[in-house]
Amino acid sequence: MTGYEAHTRAAEIVAAKWKAVLDSGDELINPTMPRAAYANPRLRELFPIVSHGALYLSRCIRPPRAHDVGALFRRGGGGFMVIRHSDGTVLGEPETVGEAINLIVANLPDGCGPAIDGTADDL
Repeated sequence: MTGYEAHTRAAEIVAAKWKAVLDSGDELINPTMPRAAYANPRLRELFPIVSHGALYLSRCIRPPRAHDVGALFRRGGGGFMVIRHSDGTVLGEPETVGEAINLIVANLPDGCGPAIDGTADDL
């Protein structure tokens, strides 16, 4: 497989995963969170994962995945929390989902581009 083919395959897998997340309704996650992330072109290229009402984004589509992109959580009392799991850093506790998305983008790893068809070891 050429580099172009691998990139195209990864982009197709990411797009399909985003569609599944966005179509899931509100059973798994508050839909405003993935919609806001998807609206940002840089985050739309990353692989989305929903778990326990939180939105995780990865630079790779296969496990083990990198955990160096901020994950988005709702706070119980309102607002949001953004945590980078690779080092346990709380990046912030913004009040709005838009502020949370901006915080994730501002803290993307250096050289962060579209998700690759590989694991964290391939980054």
